[in-house]
Amino acid sequence: MRPFFFALPLGALLDLLLGDPRWTLPHPVVLMGRAIAFLEKIFRRLLPKTPGGELAGGALLALCLPLGSWGISFLLLWALGMIHPILAFLTESFMCYQILAGRSLWDESMLVYKELRKGDLEGARRMVGRIVGRDTQALSAEGVTRAAVETVAENTGDGVIAPLFFLMLGGAPLGFFYKAVNTMDSMVGYKNDRYLYFGRIPARLDDVMNFLPARLAGALMVLSAFLLPGYRGKNAFSIWRRDKRNHKSPNSAQTEAAAAGALGVELAGSAYYFGKLVEKPTIGDALRPTQPEDIPRVGKLMFCTSFCCLLLCLGGRLILWGGIL
Repeated sequence: MRPFFFALPLGALLDLLLGDPRWTLPHPVVLMGRAIAFLEKIFRRLLPKTPGGELAGGALLALCLPLGSWGISFLLLWALGMIHPILAFLTESFMCYQILAGRSLWDESMLVYKELRKGDLEGARRMVGRIVGRDTQALSAEGVTRAAVETVAENTGDGVIAPLFFLMLGGAPLGFFYKAVNTMDSMVGYKNDRYLYFGRIPARLDDVMNFLPARLAGALMVLSAFLLPGYRGKNAFSIWRRDKRNHKSPNSAQTEAAAAGALGVELAGSAYYFGKLVEKPTIGDALRPTQPEDIPRVGKLMFCTSFCCLLLCLGGRLILWGGIL
């Protein structure tokens, strides 16, 4: 049995235990962010400042960064494997850990929860502002809670389930390929004056790569709502089927809909971004108000969904090895 079979669960365990500690060495996502900023500057300087030129620059970025991330990680693991397989195994386990973000999602959302429990609304607004893109300075306590719940639900897909999916298919190199695509989208995938053209292809690539994992994440979150006591499994399935397309992104509402149904709350809806009101449909039914306790509850739902996906991915690796690989 190939060592990677054990590297994936070990990496997931490290993420669960350690989260995102402040290493002296920069996180790979930080390095990717620096690379994106550098390449964007180069491509904008070399290419015409026209819609076509910006599209070409975005296409080059979408080609260079993911392939570079894949190539560097592949060559590193190959070189270490030539020295000793255990070195490659330990390094790949650490890479898997770096690619996953489940514990950091829990930690950041729980900072919001703790401020709400203390009754410090300003502190809660500051904490939730670290993990959401919307304006937070005028949010009510319920608005802060809803924003935190939405973020955990949405990022279960691209922060945990999609990485597990690509780690299962191609190990750490493909995991880093995906992480590069996702990081590009978070940095340049905006429909504003600066990135309307430059960020279009990176954003579309992110949509394509998340298409299957997002739907897997939604289905597994519904399953988790049936498995966990105190969650509304039938409602999760109903709302997921009804509202999984209630988002401008083709993927984001999959897990938000499942989480909203599982908790019995209403998520999404219109919000302010950079001082401008953005109209968005709601997801779920407001069977009750959103409460601070929903933050740890959606976190537990995320962990159960992640565990189910890990088991599925390990089973997938066994099937692939026994068949075509």
